Amino acid sequence: MRILSYLHRGAAAWGVLESDGRIVDLKQAAPTLREALGQFGVEGIRTHFSAADRNMRLRLDEVDLLPVIPDPQKIVCIGLNYEAHRLEAKRAETRYPTLFPRWPTSQTAHGVDIPLPPESTQLDFEGEIALVIGKSGRRISKEDAWSHIAGYAPYNDASIRDWQYHTTQWGAGKNFDGTGAFGPWMATRDEIKDGQRLELVTRLNGEEVQRGNTDQLIFSIPTLVNYISTVMTLMPGDVIVTGTPAGVGVKREPPLFMKPGDRIEVEVIGLGRLENRIVAATAAR
Repeated sequence: MRILSYLHRGAAAWGVLESDGRIVDLKQAAPTLREALGQFGVEGIRTHFSAADRNMRLRLDEVDLLPVIPDPQKIVCIGLNYEAHRLEAKRAETRYPTLFPRWPTSQTAHGVDIPLPPESTQLDFEGEIALVIGKSGRRISKEDAWSHIAGYAPYNDASIRDWQYHTTQWGAGKNFDGTGAFGPWMATRDEIKDGQRLELVTRLNGEEVQRGNTDQLIFSIPTLVNYISTVMTLMPGDVIVTGTPAGVGVKREPPLFMKPGDRIEVEVIGLGRLENRIVAATAAR
């Protein structure tokens, strides 16, 4: 299934995207996708979808997309999780994943403009694969990790680099409002085999700037779920953003930062393509 969150006539909703591009609205089953995952999980969503009225379907062009999970309790991002990116960043090897948070206000959706804030000219792209937690757990074993995953989606962990490097903690540069694009939908876990290689491509104005796959992760998806859930209870709707491959703009010579008018795409091959335009933000935004 392809599950998405959106606005229709100003009201937040969520539903399942069918193969013909029409949306089956499921907000009557639960107010949000996060709540649906918590109440009855992906299988329950499938049951509600099967029983839903097909006469009330919506077209994609009738809605405004929201981030896949607009209201996650936690967004846990992983830094330096591809070896080639670690090397381009000139960072030492580590025995443990590098974790940092994003807040929900930093997220935006497919098709929504990403603002370049007036405080910086260093807006960088970071194409990533995000996973959504579908079942809660603490100290989840690597063997059980897959069963806690609801699905996957493209993510652009776009970063304001100068603010990221103000201190050794990256939070400022990772949390400017509306910079972390997430979508267009979540492809549920059953669409791929557990551990199957997922291919990730980032394109800036149609030109490929990043390519990687999950076989190249330093810390695998089960390792990340195990490690993060040792620290905190993972809840339905929590998001784990698994890291970016080599090719980020700040490490190029000369640096390649996004500017107003640019178009950035992050595609997880076979699962979805996320696209956003860059605009100049005003000081009020």
